[in-house]
Amino acid sequence: MKVFARLLALLVLLLAAVPGHAAAPASPALPSPAPGRLTVYFLDVGQGDAALIVSPTGKTVLIDGGPPEAGTRLAARLRELVKGPLDLVILTHPHLDHLGGLRAAVKAVGAKRFMDPGFDHPSEAYRDLLEFVGNEVGQVMSPEPNPASPQTLLTVGLGEGVALTVLWPRVPQETFLADTRSDANANSIVAKLTYGKTAFLFTGDSEPPTEAVLLQKPVDLTATVLKVAHHGGKHSSTAAFLERVKPQAAVISCGVGNDYGHPSPEVLGRLRDVRARTFRTDQDGEVMAVSDGTTVTLRPTKGGAGAASLSGTQRAGGPVALGPIEPTPHGRAGRSVEKEPEPGASRSRTPVESTAPAPTGERFVSLKGSKVFHRESCSTLKRSKNERTVYSSRADALRERRPAEDCHP
Repeated sequence: MKVFARLLALLVLLLAAVPGHAAAPASPALPSPAPGRLTVYFLDVGQGDAALIVSPTGKTVLIDGGPPEAGTRLAARLRELVKGPLDLVILTHPHLDHLGGLRAAVKAVGAKRFMDPGFDHPSEAYRDLLEFVGNEVGQVMSPEPNPASPQTLLTVGLGEGVALTVLWPRVPQETFLADTRSDANANSIVAKLTYGKTAFLFTGDSEPPTEAVLLQKPVDLTATVLKVAHHGGKHSSTAAFLERVKPQAAVISCGVGNDYGHPSPEVLGRLRDVRARTFRTDQDGEVMAVSDGTTVTLRPTKGGAGAASLSGTQRAGGPVALGPIEPTPHGRAGRSVEKEPEPGASRSRTPVESTAPAPTGERFVSLKGSKVFHRESCSTLKRSKNERTVYSSRADALRERRPAEDCHP
Protein backbone atom coordinates (compact mmCIF):
# COMPACT_ATOMS: atom_id res chain seq x y z
CA MET A 1 0.00 0.00 0.00
CA LYS A 2 2.87 2.35 0.82
CA VAL A 3 4.44 1.68 -2.57
CA PHE A 4 1.11 2.34 -4.28
CA ALA A 5 0.68 5.62 -2.42
CA ARG A 6 4.15 6.78 -3.45
CA LEU A 7 3.51 5.87 -7.07
CA LEU A 8 0.19 7.76 -6.98
CA ALA A 9 1.86 10.87 -5.54
CA LEU A 10 4.56 10.68 -8.22
CA LEU A 11 1.92 10.35 -10.93
CA VAL A 12 0.13 13.50 -9.65
CA LEU A 13 3.38 15.46 -9.75
CA LEU A 14 4.13 14.28 -13.28
CA LEU A 15 0.65 15.22 -14.49
CA ALA A 16 0.95 18.67 -12.91
CA ALA A 17 4.07 19.23 -14.99
CA VAL A 18 2.26 18.35 -18.24
CA PRO A 19 0.65 21.31 -20.07
CA GLY A 20 -3.12 21.22 -19.72
CA HIS A 21 -3.02 19.16 -16.51
CA ALA A 22 -1.68 21.78 -14.11
CA ALA A 23 -4.05 22.93 -11.38
CA ALA A 24 -5.63 26.30 -12.25
CA PRO A 25 -3.87 29.10 -10.38
CA ALA A 26 -5.89 31.42 -8.19
CA SER A 27 -7.23 34.40 -10.09
CA PRO A 28 -4.86 37.33 -9.66
CA ALA A 29 -6.29 40.29 -7.78
CA LEU A 30 -6.68 43.41 -9.87
CA PRO A 31 -4.40 46.25 -8.81
CA SER A 32 -5.23 49.23 -6.63
CA PRO A 33 -6.50 52.42 -8.31
CA ALA A 34 -3.93 54.07 -10.55
CA PRO A 35 -2.88 57.54 -9.32
CA GLY A 36 -4.22 60.32 -11.51
CA ARG A 37 -6.66 58.01 -13.32
CA LEU A 38 -10.37 57.35 -13.06
CA THR A 39 -10.83 53.73 -12.01
CA VAL A 40 -14.08 51.78 -11.94
CA TYR A 41 -14.28 48.30 -10.43
CA PHE A 42 -17.26 46.16 -11.43
CA LEU A 43 -17.09 43.94 -8.40
CA ASP A 44 -17.91 40.23 -8.47
CA VAL A 45 -20.75 39.85 -5.95
CA GLY A 46 -22.57 36.92 -7.52
CA GLN A 47 -26.19 37.48 -8.55
CA GLY A 48 -26.30 41.20 -7.80
CA ASP A 49 -24.65 44.53 -8.55
CA ALA A 50 -21.78 46.47 -7.01
CA ALA A 51 -19.41 48.96 -8.61
CA LEU A 52 -16.73 51.12 -7.03
CA ILE A 53 -15.64 54.44 -8.57
CA VAL A 54 -12.29 55.95 -7.58
CA SER A 55 -11.62 59.38 -9.09
CA PRO A 56 -8.17 60.74 -9.98
CA THR A 57 -8.24 62.76 -6.75
CA GLY A 58 -9.22 59.73 -4.66
CA LYS A 59 -12.95 60.47 -4.29
CA THR A 60 -14.89 57.22 -3.94
CA VAL A 61 -18.44 56.22 -4.83
CA LEU A 62 -19.95 52.77 -4.25
CA ILE A 63 -22.96 52.01 -6.42
CA ASP A 64 -24.96 49.12 -4.89
CA GLY A 65 -23.68 46.37 -2.62
CA GLY A 66 -24.81 43.04 -4.01
CA PRO A 67 -26.82 40.40 -2.09
CA PRO A 68 -26.39 39.69 1.64
CA GLU A 69 -24.14 36.68 1.04
CA ALA A 70 -21.64 38.92 -0.75
CA GLY A 71 -21.26 41.28 2.22
CA THR A 72 -18.14 39.71 3.73
CA ARG A 73 -16.34 39.50 0.39
CA LEU A 74 -17.38 43.04 -0.56
CA ALA A 75 -16.16 44.44 2.77
CA ALA A 76 -12.78 42.72 2.37
CA ARG A 77 -12.36 44.04 -1.18
CA LEU A 78 -13.26 47.58 -0.16
CA ARG A 79 -10.66 47.49 2.63
CA GLU A 80 -8.08 46.69 -0.06
CA LEU A 81 -9.16 49.46 -2.42
CA VAL A 82 -10.46 52.32 -0.25
CA LYS A 83 -8.51 54.54 2.11
CA GLY A 84 -10.88 56.24 4.52
CA PRO A 85 -14.68 56.44 4.33
CA LEU A 86 -16.53 56.30 1.03
CA ASP A 87 -17.50 59.77 -0.16
CA LEU A 88 -20.85 58.54 -1.45
CA VAL A 89 -22.85 55.30 -1.39
CA ILE A 90 -25.65 54.98 -3.95
CA LEU A 91 -28.41 52.40 -3.71
CA THR A 92 -30.00 52.36 -7.15
CA HIS A 93 -33.23 50.75 -5.90
CA PRO A 94 -34.50 48.86 -2.84
CA HIS A 95 -34.03 45.23 -3.90
CA LEU A 96 -32.03 42.75 -1.85
CA ASP A 97 -29.55 41.84 -4.59
CA HIS A 98 -28.42 45.47 -4.64
CA LEU A 99 -28.71 46.47 -0.98
CA GLY A 100 -27.82 43.26 0.84
CA GLY A 101 -24.09 43.92 1.23
CA LEU A 102 -24.23 47.65 1.94
CA ARG A 103 -24.35 47.38 5.72
CA ALA A 104 -21.16 45.28 5.70
CA ALA A 105 -19.56 47.74 3.26
CA VAL A 106 -20.31 50.79 5.40
CA LYS A 107 -19.19 49.01 8.56
CA ALA A 108 -15.93 48.05 6.86
CA VAL A 109 -14.78 51.47 5.59
CA GLY A 110 -17.43 54.03 6.59
CA ALA A 111 -19.36 56.45 4.39
CA LYS A 112 -19.99 60.20 4.34
CA ARG A 113 -23.18 60.28 2.28
CA PHE A 114 -25.90 57.86 1.19
CA MET A 115 -28.24 58.35 -1.76
CA ASP A 116 -31.22 56.34 -2.92
CA PRO A 117 -34.24 57.17 -5.12
CA GLY A 118 -36.56 57.69 -2.13
CA PHE A 119 -39.01 55.23 -3.66
CA ASP A 120 -41.33 53.70 -1.07
CA HIS A 121 -40.87 49.94 -0.74
CA PRO A 122 -42.20 47.56 1.92
CA SER A 123 -39.01 45.48 2.17
CA GLU A 124 -37.96 44.97 5.78
CA ALA A 125 -34.33 44.72 4.67
CA TYR A 126 -34.64 48.12 3.01
CA ARG A 127 -36.16 49.71 6.10
CA ASP A 128 -33.43 48.21 8.27
CA LEU A 129 -30.76 49.56 5.93
CA LEU A 130 -32.23 53.07 5.99
CA GLU A 131 -32.35 53.02 9.76
CA PHE A 132 -28.72 51.86 9.83
CA VAL A 133 -27.44 54.52 7.43
CA GLY A 134 -29.52 57.15 9.20
CA ASN A 135 -27.39 56.50 12.27
CA GLU A 136 -24.05 55.68 10.66
CA VAL A 137 -23.81 58.01 7.66
CA GLY A 138 -23.49 61.79 7.88
CA GLN A 139 -26.05 62.61 5.20
CA VAL A 140 -28.93 60.65 3.69
CA MET A 141 -30.29 62.11 0.46
CA SER A 142 -32.25 61.51 -2.72
CA PRO A 143 -31.32 62.89 -6.16
CA GLU A 144 -33.52 65.96 -6.33
CA PRO A 145 -32.69 68.55 -8.98
CA ASN A 146 -31.89 72.04 -7.77
CA PRO A 147 -35.25 73.67 -6.90
CA ALA A 148 -33.85 76.99 -8.09
CA SER A 149 -33.04 75.43 -11.48
CA PRO A 150 -35.50 72.54 -11.99
CA GLN A 151 -34.57 72.09 -15.64
CA THR A 152 -31.09 70.91 -14.72
CA LEU A 153 -29.77 67.54 -13.57
CA LEU A 154 -28.13 66.77 -10.24
CA THR A 155 -24.36 66.46 -10.72
CA VAL A 156 -21.81 65.40 -8.11
CA GLY A 157 -18.27 66.60 -8.82
CA LEU A 158 -15.47 64.14 -8.04
CA GLY A 159 -12.48 66.37 -8.87
CA GLU A 160 -10.19 66.73 -11.91
CA GLY A 161 -13.18 67.21 -14.22
CA VAL A 162 -14.82 63.91 -13.23
CA ALA A 163 -18.59 64.25 -12.73
CA LEU A 164 -21.41 61.86 -11.84
CA THR A 165 -24.76 63.07 -13.17
CA VAL A 166 -28.08 61.53 -12.14
CA LEU A 167 -30.37 61.18 -15.15
CA TRP A 168 -33.29 59.49 -13.39
CA PRO A 169 -35.38 59.78 -11.22
CA ARG A 170 -36.17 63.50 -10.94
CA VAL A 171 -38.71 63.68 -8.09
CA PRO A 172 -40.48 66.02 -7.35
CA GLN A 173 -40.00 67.69 -10.74
CA GLU A 174 -41.20 64.44 -12.30
CA THR A 175 -43.24 61.79 -10.52
CA PHE A 176 -42.06 58.21 -10.14
CA LEU A 177 -42.96 55.78 -12.90
CA ALA A 178 -46.02 53.73 -11.98
CA ASP A 179 -47.89 50.64 -13.19
CA THR A 180 -44.76 49.18 -14.76
CA ARG A 181 -43.66 45.53 -14.68
CA SER A 182 -41.60 46.48 -11.60
CA ASP A 183 -41.93 50.01 -10.26
CA ALA A 184 -38.91 49.58 -7.97
CA ASN A 185 -36.76 48.59 -10.94
CA ALA A 186 -38.21 51.26 -13.23
CA ASN A 187 -37.29 53.97 -10.73
CA SER A 188 -33.69 52.84 -10.35
CA ILE A 189 -31.12 55.61 -10.21
CA VAL A 190 -29.54 55.95 -13.65
CA ALA A 191 -26.28 57.90 -13.57
CA LYS A 192 -23.62 58.89 -16.08
CA LEU A 193 -19.97 59.21 -15.07
CA THR A 194 -17.88 61.42 -17.35
CA TYR A 195 -14.15 62.10 -17.59
CA GLY A 196 -12.80 63.89 -20.62
CA LYS A 197 -13.80 61.96 -23.73
CA THR A 198 -14.79 58.86 -21.77
CA ALA A 199 -18.06 57.98 -20.03
CA PHE A 200 -19.71 55.21 -18.03
CA LEU A 201 -23.46 54.67 -17.79
CA PHE A 202 -24.86 52.94 -14.68
CA THR A 203 -28.42 51.73 -15.09
CA GLY A 204 -29.36 49.74 -11.97
CA ASP A 205 -32.25 47.45 -12.87
CA SER A 206 -34.00 50.03 -15.02
CA GLU A 207 -36.83 48.84 -17.26
CA PRO A 208 -38.11 49.70 -20.76
CA PRO A 209 -40.34 52.51 -19.37
CA THR A 210 -37.22 54.05 -17.77
CA GLU A 211 -35.39 53.82 -21.07
CA ALA A 212 -38.38 55.31 -22.90
CA VAL A 213 -38.42 58.33 -20.58
CA LEU A 214 -34.69 58.87 -21.02
CA LEU A 215 -34.99 58.60 -24.79
CA GLN A 216 -37.48 61.49 -24.70
CA LYS A 217 -34.99 63.75 -22.94
CA PRO A 218 -32.39 66.02 -24.55
CA VAL A 219 -29.68 64.02 -22.77
CA ASP A 220 -26.42 62.62 -24.13
CA LEU A 221 -26.74 58.92 -23.30
CA THR A 222 -23.63 57.77 -25.18
CA ALA A 223 -21.13 55.87 -23.06
CA THR A 224 -17.80 54.19 -23.59
CA VAL A 225 -18.79 51.55 -21.01
CA LEU A 226 -22.34 50.49 -20.12
CA LYS A 227 -23.22 48.70 -16.90
CA VAL A 228 -25.99 46.56 -18.35
CA ALA A 229 -29.36 46.85 -16.61
CA HIS A 230 -30.92 44.02 -14.59
CA HIS A 231 -28.00 41.59 -14.92
CA GLY A 232 -28.66 41.21 -18.63
CA GLY A 233 -32.34 40.36 -18.16
CA LYS A 234 -34.42 40.35 -21.35
CA HIS A 235 -36.82 43.08 -20.15
CA SER A 236 -34.11 45.78 -20.23
CA SER A 237 -31.51 47.06 -22.71
CA THR A 238 -33.94 47.61 -25.55
CA ALA A 239 -32.56 47.98 -29.06
CA ALA A 240 -33.57 51.66 -29.22
CA PHE A 241 -31.81 52.40 -25.94
CA LEU A 242 -28.60 50.64 -26.94
CA GLU A 243 -28.60 52.51 -30.25
CA ARG A 244 -28.57 55.79 -28.32
CA VAL A 245 -25.98 54.67 -25.77
CA LYS A 246 -23.62 53.22 -28.40
CA PRO A 247 -21.52 51.35 -25.81
CA GLN A 248 -18.11 50.14 -26.90
CA ALA A 249 -18.01 47.81 -23.90
CA ALA A 250 -20.76 46.38 -21.71
CA VAL A 251 -20.40 44.84 -18.26
CA ILE A 252 -23.01 42.37 -17.01
CA SER A 253 -23.02 41.62 -13.28
CA CYS A 254 -24.55 38.20 -12.61
CA GLY A 255 -23.97 34.99 -10.66
CA VAL A 256 -22.66 31.68 -11.98
CA GLY A 257 -25.56 29.37 -12.89
CA ASN A 258 -28.15 31.79 -11.52
CA ASP A 259 -31.81 30.73 -11.43
CA TYR A 260 -32.92 33.57 -13.73
CA GLY A 261 -30.95 32.60 -16.82
CA HIS A 262 -29.11 35.92 -16.75
CA PRO A 263 -27.80 37.19 -19.05
CA SER A 264 -30.53 36.44 -21.56
CA PRO A 265 -29.70 35.43 -25.14
CA GLU A 266 -31.87 38.33 -26.33
CA VAL A 267 -29.76 40.96 -24.56
CA LEU A 268 -26.49 39.33 -25.58
CA GLY A 269 -27.72 39.46 -29.15
CA ARG A 270 -28.71 43.12 -28.89
CA LEU A 271 -25.26 43.94 -27.47
CA ARG A 272 -23.65 42.14 -30.40
CA ASP A 273 -25.83 44.16 -32.77
CA VAL A 274 -24.29 47.41 -31.46
CA ARG A 275 -20.81 45.80 -31.47
CA ALA A 276 -20.25 46.15 -27.75
CA ARG A 277 -17.42 44.12 -26.22
CA THR A 278 -19.16 42.23 -23.41
CA PHE A 279 -17.71 41.29 -20.02
CA ARG A 280 -19.59 39.10 -17.52
CA THR A 281 -18.73 38.76 -13.85
CA ASP A 282 -19.97 35.14 -13.84
CA GLN A 283 -17.34 34.27 -16.44
CA ASP A 284 -14.73 37.03 -16.16
CA GLY A 285 -14.85 37.78 -12.44
CA GLU A 286 -14.21 41.33 -11.28
CA VAL A 287 -13.65 43.79 -14.12
CA MET A 288 -11.45 46.86 -13.74
CA ALA A 289 -11.79 49.86 -16.07
CA VAL A 290 -9.17 52.63 -16.06
CA SER A 291 -9.64 55.93 -17.89
CA ASP A 292 -7.07 58.64 -18.56
CA GLY A 293 -9.78 60.88 -19.99
CA THR A 294 -9.09 59.76 -23.55
CA THR A 295 -8.98 55.96 -23.43
CA VAL A 296 -10.61 53.31 -21.23
CA THR A 297 -8.74 50.06 -20.62
CA LEU A 298 -10.75 47.15 -19.23
CA ARG A 299 -9.18 44.13 -17.54
CA PRO A 300 -11.05 41.08 -16.21
CA THR A 301 -9.79 38.99 -13.32
CA LYS A 302 -10.27 35.71 -15.18
CA GLY A 303 -11.88 34.19 -18.22
CA GLY A 304 -11.00 34.39 -21.86
CA ALA A 305 -12.29 37.88 -22.63
CA GLY A 306 -8.85 39.46 -22.36
CA ALA A 307 -8.17 43.15 -21.95
CA ALA A 308 -9.73 45.84 -24.11
CA SER A 309 -8.55 49.38 -24.86
CA LEU A 310 -11.25 51.76 -26.08
CA SER A 311 -11.03 55.34 -27.30
CA GLY A 312 -13.61 57.69 -25.82
CA THR A 313 -15.89 59.61 -28.14
CA GLN A 314 -17.46 62.08 -25.71
CA ARG A 315 -17.10 65.76 -26.46
CA ALA A 316 -14.52 66.69 -23.82
CA GLY A 317 -16.06 69.02 -21.29
CA GLY A 318 -19.42 68.81 -23.03
CA PRO A 319 -22.63 68.83 -21.00
CA VAL A 320 -24.60 65.66 -20.36
CA ALA A 321 -27.83 67.60 -20.87
CA LEU A 322 -28.23 68.95 -24.38
CA GLY A 323 -31.13 71.20 -23.49
CA PRO A 324 -33.68 72.00 -20.76
CA ILE A 325 -35.03 68.89 -19.01
CA GLU A 326 -38.79 69.26 -19.16
CA PRO A 327 -41.14 67.06 -17.08
CA THR A 328 -42.47 63.94 -18.79
CA PRO A 329 -46.11 64.42 -19.91
CA HIS A 330 -48.60 62.82 -17.53
CA GLY A 331 -49.81 59.35 -18.37
CA ARG A 332 -48.45 55.93 -17.64
CA ALA A 333 -44.92 57.26 -17.30
CA GLY A 334 -45.93 60.28 -15.26
CA ARG A 335 -48.63 59.21 -12.83
CA SER A 336 -48.20 60.43 -9.32
CA VAL A 337 -47.53 57.82 -6.65
CA GLU A 338 -48.75 59.13 -3.32
CA LYS A 339 -46.43 57.36 -0.90
CA GLU A 340 -44.66 58.37 2.23
CA PRO A 341 -40.86 58.69 2.15
CA GLU A 342 -38.89 55.85 3.65
CA PRO A 343 -37.33 56.26 7.09
CA GLY A 344 -33.91 57.84 6.92
CA ALA A 345 -34.38 59.11 3.37
CA SER A 346 -34.16 62.87 3.49
CA ARG A 347 -34.99 64.79 0.38
CA SER A 348 -31.84 66.86 0.11
CA ARG A 349 -30.84 67.54 -3.48
CA THR A 350 -27.08 67.87 -3.27
CA PRO A 351 -24.29 67.12 -0.81
CA VAL A 352 -24.54 70.74 0.37
CA GLU A 353 -27.90 71.76 1.76
CA SER A 354 -29.36 75.08 2.77
CA THR A 355 -28.06 76.40 6.07
CA ALA A 356 -31.10 78.52 6.83
CA PRO A 357 -31.67 78.93 10.57
CA ALA A 358 -34.29 76.78 12.26
CA PRO A 359 -37.68 78.39 12.91
CA THR A 360 -38.05 80.01 16.31
CA GLY A 361 -39.21 77.48 18.88
CA GLU A 362 -38.24 74.40 16.83
CA ARG A 363 -36.80 71.57 18.88
CA PHE A 364 -33.81 69.40 18.03
CA VAL A 365 -33.59 65.62 18.16
CA SER A 366 -30.85 63.01 18.33
CA LEU A 367 -31.44 59.28 17.75
CA LYS A 368 -30.07 56.74 20.18
CA GLY A 369 -26.48 55.84 19.33
CA SER A 370 -26.10 58.72 16.87
CA LYS A 371 -23.41 61.37 17.14
CA VAL A 372 -25.49 64.03 15.38
CA PHE A 373 -28.69 65.96 16.04
CA HIS A 374 -31.44 67.01 13.61
CA ARG A 375 -34.19 69.55 13.35
CA GLU A 376 -37.40 68.02 14.68
CA SER A 377 -38.91 68.43 11.21
CA CYS A 378 -36.09 66.51 9.48
CA SER A 379 -37.25 63.66 7.21
CA THR A 380 -34.60 61.38 8.68
CA LEU A 381 -36.56 61.23 11.93
CA LYS A 382 -40.05 60.77 10.58
CA ARG A 383 -40.31 57.01 10.76
CA SER A 384 -37.24 55.93 12.67
CA LYS A 385 -38.13 53.58 15.52
CA ASN A 386 -34.98 54.37 17.49
CA GLU A 387 -35.19 56.00 20.88
CA ARG A 388 -34.48 59.71 20.75
CA THR A 389 -33.32 62.59 22.86
CA VAL A 390 -35.14 65.90 22.44
CA TYR A 391 -33.41 69.24 23.05
CA SER A 392 -35.36 72.43 23.57
CA SER A 393 -32.58 74.59 22.12
CA ARG A 394 -29.77 74.26 19.61
CA ALA A 395 -27.25 75.26 22.26
CA ASP A 396 -28.29 72.31 24.42
CA ALA A 397 -27.94 69.92 21.49
CA LEU A 398 -24.49 71.27 20.61
CA ARG A 399 -23.20 70.41 24.06
CA GLU A 400 -23.63 66.69 23.32
CA ARG A 401 -23.87 66.25 19.53
CA ARG A 402 -22.78 67.79 16.25
CA PRO A 403 -25.24 69.09 13.61
CA ALA A 404 -26.43 66.58 11.00
CA GLU A 405 -25.48 67.30 7.40
CA ASP A 406 -28.88 66.49 5.93
CA CYS A 407 -30.94 69.24 7.56
CA HIS A 408 -28.20 71.53 8.96
CA PRO A 409 -29.93 72.32 12.29
